[in-house]
Amino acid sequence: MAPLILKQFLQYVLVGGVAFVIDFSILFLLTDRFELHYLTSATAAFLIGLAVNYVLCIAWIFDVRTIANRHHEFAIFASIGIAGLTLNTGLMYVLTDLADVHYLLSKLIAAGLILIFNFTLRRTILFSELRRYRVPIDGIKQ
Repeated sequence: MAPLILKQFLQYVLVGGVAFVIDFSILFLLTDRFELHYLTSATAAFLIGLAVNYVLCIAWIFDVRTIANRHHEFAIFASIGIAGLTLNTGLMYVLTDLADVHYLLSKLIAAGLILIFNFTLRRTILFSELRRYRVPIDGIKQ
């Protein structure tokens, strides 16, 4: 990996870790304390983690932007997250219901795979240095 990509990936892992702790905690709380079905809890927790992830990504990791409109950028960021959510739900279902793995362990396994999926797509589509349009953090087009 090139030095910038490696740096961004390591930052993304840290940001993802924060979002994951929030996601995982909400999953546990909703499932074990409020007795919601684990897939319902996983969806709600994932969406909250998605919002945290976006805010931290744009604040700390990626200063190169490929889309000027923040609403469009978030829509694409969220779409990638929804694809990740679909993978997350599918993997958790297969591991928990079909392979009889505890739902929290299923979440850990799914999260590792989705981390790589999300980083690759988000960096390539939204935050690539190879794209011509660049928006620094202050929002002025370069």
